[in-house]
Amino acid sequence: MSNRWASEQEAIDYIFRSINGINWRDRGLDEHTRDIHPTRRLLQMEGLLQTRREYAIVTGSKGKGSVTVITANILKHLGHRVGTVTSPHLVTYRERMRVNGQAIPLEDFLRILESLTSSIDAIQAELHPNQYLSPQGIFLAMALRWFDEQAVNIAMIEIGRGGRFDDNSLVPNMLSLFTPILHEHTRYLGDTLERIAWHKAGIIKPQSYAYSLPQAPEVLDVIRKEAEALNAQFEWIMPSDMGYWIADTEHGVRMALQRYGEIDLPFLGHYEIDNATLAVWGAGNIHGRLSGVPHASTDYVQGVRRGLETAIWYGRCQQLQERPKVFIDGAINPLSLQVYLKSIAPRLTHPVIGIAAVPTDRDAVGVYGKLASVCDALILTRSERNIAINFPNEGSALSTAQVVLNQAGRNIDLKYAPTVAQAIELARAKAGPDGSVVMAVAQPAIGDALEFYNLIYEQI
Repeated sequence: MSNRWASEQEAIDYIFRSINGINWRDRGLDEHTRDIHPTRRLLQMEGLLQTRREYAIVTGSKGKGSVTVITANILKHLGHRVGTVTSPHLVTYRERMRVNGQAIPLEDFLRILESLTSSIDAIQAELHPNQYLSPQGIFLAMALRWFDEQAVNIAMIEIGRGGRFDDNSLVPNMLSLFTPILHEHTRYLGDTLERIAWHKAGIIKPQSYAYSLPQAPEVLDVIRKEAEALNAQFEWIMPSDMGYWIADTEHGVRMALQRYGEIDLPFLGHYEIDNATLAVWGAGNIHGRLSGVPHASTDYVQGVRRGLETAIWYGRCQQLQERPKVFIDGAINPLSLQVYLKSIAPRLTHPVIGIAAVPTDRDAVGVYGKLASVCDALILTRSERNIAINFPNEGSALSTAQVVLNQAGRNIDLKYAPTVAQAIELARAKAGPDGSVVMAVAQPAIGDALEFYNLIYEQI
């Protein structure tokens, strides 16, 4: 155990000390305000990129975390020791780094951070007033040190929002995976789809490989040009190569994928079929550069199938209880919400009570409108879990939602709850034992909900 910090929160305060010393809330475009050089310096000082292992980076606008953990689980079932770096966390920061699905123990989290403090403090002492050492960079350094200790031979790294100026892009990845790229984070990435794609295409390294799920033509063009400039091999997964839905099951969906046959995927969201497809491609690329089960063998097929059938990624189109049925997802844009609602539609029973927690920088009008179309009542709420994510106050949220309801001609009950726990209690009471609760909330609110249900995922 560390001698410097008595708790995870004390360690987190230290990790965020540098960025909290600048006016980070007013930052503009990433290319002007994000600087990954301090993180590069930290990795160099600690020798954290000297270990030979396979790295893959995952970026996109939705599904990044799912692709990261599903790919890792497939590779684990093919005999590898796999580390993952994901963000944001839902309950504890320790979720951000795992080995074969196990979150880093608190004692290791504190011990490793303390081992890095000499370098961290030296770098921070040299920074100019507007520079900072990114918390994400410190988390990456901690993960890589732990991966070294745990003899990890493959690391799956999820990017935060962009890619080109993201600290996690500093690893020497031979594989880049792209989930669908949409209009998002325009304040930091730019206001066109091409510019957003340019940021995300920055994860590609020279003479490497890049695979992508279907994208808008302008996005594909940007990724293709980036790959060509770096002499990297880029492949877009054609519709004919995608997995497809067969049926809903009690706990997920049944899909079919080429030589792997029919697979029961343990996710309710139909969109996870696309993520699983990309994960299979990614795992095959990485495994092909390592020794182990031959690609053409039955054992390889069975390893992939087991990896898909046992994957866990919580808080994403997840059912939290049965009576009433309570579903949760981080669908806080209209497109994601549409797919989420379509996935759970056959499982819903009335009355359907919606819970929404939409940050100020997202399309609350679009989210409220789609929820109103299927819900018999709507409850708005917020989360204080992440200080970097702001939610509208009660008056603003209710007035916006009321305008949406009026325009849609929906005269449904509209309420506000100051916490996620209170929103869940209110929704369950309104739904009764035979109804349903549909939560469409930002990830901090997902963390609040998981804590409410006492769901802890130390191992996935």
